[in-house]
Amino acid sequence: MDRGTVFVVGAGPAGLFAARKIASAGYQVVIFNRDVKPGGLAEYGIYPEKHHMKQGLRKQFTKILEMPNVTYFGNAPVRETGVLRVGDLRQWNPLALVFAVGAQGTKKLGMPGEDARGVYSAKDYVFYYNQLPPFASQDFSSGRRVAIVGMGNVMVDIARWLLVDMPGEKPEEVTVVARRGPFEVKFDEKEFDHIEMFLDRQVFQEELRRVDERIRACNQDISQVPEKIFPWLNKPATAPGNRRLSFRFLTSPVAIEPDANGRISKLKVVENNLVLEGDTTKAKATDKTTLLDFDTLIFAIGDVADPTVGIPYAKGGYVTNPDTVEPDRAAYEVFDAQAGKVLEGHYVVGWARKASEGLVGKARFDAEHGVDFVLKYLESAAKKLSATPEQIARELARHTDSLVAKQDVALLTLAEEAKARAANRPAFKFSTNQEMLAAIQKEKEGSRAIPKAAA
Repeated sequence: MDRGTVFVVGAGPAGLFAARKIASAGYQVVIFNRDVKPGGLAEYGIYPEKHHMKQGLRKQFTKILEMPNVTYFGNAPVRETGVLRVGDLRQWNPLALVFAVGAQGTKKLGMPGEDARGVYSAKDYVFYYNQLPPFASQDFSSGRRVAIVGMGNVMVDIARWLLVDMPGEKPEEVTVVARRGPFEVKFDEKEFDHIEMFLDRQVFQEELRRVDERIRACNQDISQVPEKIFPWLNKPATAPGNRRLSFRFLTSPVAIEPDANGRISKLKVVENNLVLEGDTTKAKATDKTTLLDFDTLIFAIGDVADPTVGIPYAKGGYVTNPDTVEPDRAAYEVFDAQAGKVLEGHYVVGWARKASEGLVGKARFDAEHGVDFVLKYLESAAKKLSATPEQIARELARHTDSLVAKQDVALLTLAEEAKARAANRPAFKFSTNQEMLAAIQKEKEGSRAIPKAAA
């Protein structure tokens, strides 16, 4: 029995696993996705060489889209100033709206020179090398000296791309700029294994000595770094000598100086002290500044939500219900602060709710947990006559001729798999929407050309 229709905005892990749980409860689910392909973080955020992981997730997502009560509209971005707006979604009378749009905003430090050429956010850079349109076609050139700000797994992925897998000439030096010290690294050891061979052991030891006195103030001992944090220091580097990885600890960027062509030339940094507040170490800026030479800078400092979606937004995220009586439920409900009330039936899940929190598994858990509250709400929600998928498709077709259905996604998969086989590669991606839409159309024409007896 059809229990009504719920809209899910976004088709990354959070959106797709939310859709599955809602559909399994007997509701019709209509998914609206910004990109042509579903997958989100799983398709365009996981490191390109992790083919087995990506393929496993794609198989799960395919099964979700194959559910008979799930409809998919790809290449259908929801934006407050776009063709498809939140107000349009509401007019189609869904029982509830679940926003799983990820953290698509750009997080910056607000320092002078941030708009110089050669300065990128990690999110955009990862989208670039993972071939997400339109980032795949934009200029993300790098030079000889690259700085990455941040010490998490995203930093490791970017350094790996620059030093190992980037086509063409690679940077000579990648420097990790960190506001705290070596004991505060956030990356996983197994991830750093991919780049440890480039770590300049001598320079690293010199850097430890440079910050020794300041980290000892927090009862940290640099002699324990090889044992506890950087076990790779106990074995020699094995990478080619023309590429190296280094760290600059207790350092925060404060300004960027561009060259005559508008590209970053120097990074002005402030030296930090490490201070202990309870059980937590924090960086405290001094008055000492230094100029460092770089021609590329990538901020790997987390993400923020996209303010252009069209739901209440403040301080880098979507506004949720401040209720303290049931804070677990309230954390998923969209809240209109101006009106002082919850937007009934509007929910955020995954990175849309808490930007940069965990990876695929965490996004899935958060979405499925949030859907528990959605389903509870739906039990007593007023019944509505929602627009059918066919009606929505006809309305969208008035504004665009490039809408992508779940059948089209299956055809695109066939086209990309054929390209991969022809090139003897584990995977292949088209890097523009136009190429993907053309491949879908070609597959359609090919299937129509096959005689029925042969088909």
